[in-house]
Amino acid sequence: MSDLVVIVYPSEQKAEEVRQNLLALQKEYVIALEDAVIAVKTEDGQIKLNQMVNTTGAGALGGSFWGLLVGTIFLMPVVGAAIGAASGAIAGALSDFGINDAFMKDVASSISPGNAALFVLIKTMTADKVLEDIKGFGGVVLKTSLDQTKEQALRNALAGAATPPATPPAA
Repeated sequence: MSDLVVIVYPSEQKAEEVRQNLLALQKEYVIALEDAVIAVKTEDGQIKLNQMVNTTGAGALGGSFWGLLVGTIFLMPVVGAAIGAASGAIAGALSDFGINDAFMKDVASSISPGNAALFVLIKTMTADKVLEDIKGFGGVVLKTSLDQTKEQALRNALAGAATPPATPPAA
């Protein structure tokens, strides 16, 4: 079973820095991520999601390949590629992998404008190494599915950071 962790940072850049750090840890097999998304609340209250994978682009690429292949069979490869890319892009835009977009927007609506929430869906991790590595980034835990002991260890690691934490969520 995967664990969800949501940490609020004072800026999108700080949240992206932490996400890139977690992706580097994934290459070292210290953590296995299913998804890592940054939700930013703009000054006008809009929520912008910065997904790890662009499903529209991936769908267009896959669709153009299959469209080209089918178009070649019917001696119309350019038309087939164009139709395949369009249908693949539409399918990619409508698909939702990992953490539910509506859930992320709902949770992120409680953060202060300008702050960013990092949503991480964790398959497995070596907790002590991950906590030691993210300690210097700060942040405020907004929501987790971790048990109380692990959640407190996460809060302690983030509280021990040298950087100032994000503004707590608005009530």
